[in-house]
Amino acid sequence: MSSTRSLQDTDQFIHARACVCWHCEMCHLVVRRRVRNYLAGTMKRRMSFPSRLRWWRQHRGFSQLELASRAGISQRHLSFLELGRASASRDMVLCLADALNVPLRQHNALLLAAGFAPAWPETELGAQLAQNSSAVDYMLAQQEPFPAVAVDRHWNLLKANKGAGHLVEFLVGPLPVGASVNLADALVAPNVLRPFLVNWAEVVRYFIRSVETDAAADGSDETNAVLHRLLAYKGVRPAIRDAVFEQISGPVLPMHFRKGGMKLSLFTTIATLGTPRDVTAQELRIESFFPMDDETAGMLRSWASKT
Repeated sequence: MSSTRSLQDTDQFIHARACVCWHCEMCHLVVRRRVRNYLAGTMKRRMSFPSRLRWWRQHRGFSQLELASRAGISQRHLSFLELGRASASRDMVLCLADALNVPLRQHNALLLAAGFAPAWPETELGAQLAQNSSAVDYMLAQQEPFPAVAVDRHWNLLKANKGAGHLVEFLVGPLPVGASVNLADALVAPNVLRPFLVNWAEVVRYFIRSVETDAAADGSDETNAVLHRLLAYKGVRPAIRDAVFEQISGPVLPMHFRKGGMKLSLFTTIATLGTPRDVTAQELRIESFFPMDDETAGMLRSWASKT
């Protein structure tokens, strides 16, 4: 598809969508942005191996000499690979992917672009959880009565222990059975956890930075879409832009919740599988919540004793 044709199709799509909601200019702008992001993502997915290699090198901030040194090849050979004047072997693609420190998902994308089969399996999420279920369940159970959750790379909730259920029920009420939950949206959106999180602006700044780090690390359209979705929530950009940096008072940033006359102070840790050999397994995360004070610990334990 030519670029001219792509833009024509984009404008036709926007016009059709705008006719449905013609009175709302904001809808028109949102649709235009989404369609152009889709086209940009399509172009990226169709990139050849030389283009992908060059993109990742520049994305990582390496010169050709630096990447060549990391991969143990000559700068001349790397230049020929980026220009398409030399073909990379399967082992060379994997070597360069390691040197670029890209996730396993992007290992596979580079291999496919070079004409090779993926090296790393990508097990369905349900099957992956089944294979690692005992380990995940053990970690969640060991965290009781304190909250713990298992999430995927885009913060979609996969599993939660009883402590997490008690915390959510206290803050927002019981969730419908089988409800899909995205913890990133729950934290950042204006009407879920934000009303109860006293230091929301400070917490969301740190969280958005972590999502930005994820987006820079994996370079995927999907993670970038998550980042832009979170930034689009009301109040997020001002919270980042208008940050007031005060004197650091502790080694971690706590989350201070308040509902009615009750207060909770928690901090979190995130665990991943140490030696993943599967795309889905590499992207699995376990987030555990710990009390910052005795009052919070006592409250969490009291909730557990009532069940």
